[in-house]
Amino acid sequence: MKFLGLIPARYASTRFPGKPLADIGGQLMIQRVYEQVKPCLNEVWVATDDERIEQAVIAFGGKVVMTSDRHKSGTDRCLEASQKIGGDFDVVINIQGDEPFIQAKQIESLKNCFIQKPDTQIATLVKPFTIKDGLVALQNPNSPKVVVNLSGQAMYFSRSVIPYLRGIEQKKWLEKGCFYKHIGIYAYRRETLAEIALLPQSPMELAESLEQLRWLENGYQIQTAVTDIENLAVDTPEDLERIREYLKRRLA
Repeated sequence: MKFLGLIPARYASTRFPGKPLADIGGQLMIQRVYEQVKPCLNEVWVATDDERIEQAVIAFGGKVVMTSDRHKSGTDRCLEASQKIGGDFDVVINIQGDEPFIQAKQIESLKNCFIQKPDTQIATLVKPFTIKDGLVALQNPNSPKVVVNLSGQAMYFSRSVIPYLRGIEQKKWLEKGCFYKHIGIYAYRRETLAEIALLPQSPMELAESLEQLRWLENGYQIQTAVTDIENLAVDTPEDLERIREYLKRRLA
């Protein structure tokens, strides 16, 4: 199978304009993401709507494709980018451009969903919550949760804590239950990506503000793979400073 990695990158972020071009230890964030995933994919491209990002990617020797500035989601941008790039890729992987320390083995886990289960339409990653994470992390609505069936396919995603453990005190939930955090990286069969990009927003998607619920509500299956890696994402300038400090400690 052939796998195409796409990294959607916008300059006009509301909370952190110019985020992809932020410097982290002497490298642009978008370059770090690109180089982390490049070895395990057939091709990797940055998909952007901004010439500054385009020129930066060209400067470090990466592949870049210009896309519309009217896309409402990374999924839509990935579809346009994959159509422009062409080729005979079987699977498109939508990689978050603000996670500079994404690990190659996470990409391999996604790839294995399609290799080991050829009927997989969409795949994503989940990470078990641990007792160390604490109840506050589990209850954080900005950290979507997911429940899966016995085959590892997602049944539902929610900003609420799912499942609800009836008859058990909440402070003991992490001891008694298994809860999964959703890690927002997706892989799609190319034909599936073309189909889901045409779907209108759905009731549960609008209720939870989670795009993946649109796919479930329309009957698509989402295969999950478990990772033990907590990706460090940059959403704000404050996050960037924490990432820089993390890198300094790692290199010390």
